Amino acid sequence: MAKARGTITIDDERCKGCELCIHYCPPAVLRLSERRNSLNHLVIELFDEANCTGCEICARVCPDIAITQVFREVLAA
Repeated sequence: MAKARGTITIDDERCKGCELCIHYCPPAVLRLSERRNSLNHLVIELFDEANCTGCEICARVCPDIAITQVFREVLAA
């Protein structure tokens, strides 16, 4: 079975910290950070990039399109 690894880019200014992406992230690699954007919202961060699979679920559930890029590399088994 092939494995995948990935990473995401988050636009802090679009993020309102709703945590939907955290809830739906299968590998549980996202969390609410202590950083705030210009609207004073806590923003999401990818804290465990080594286990991100680049599945895109976070980007698909984000109501504010704050996850602007998803990178995915499929590795040979």
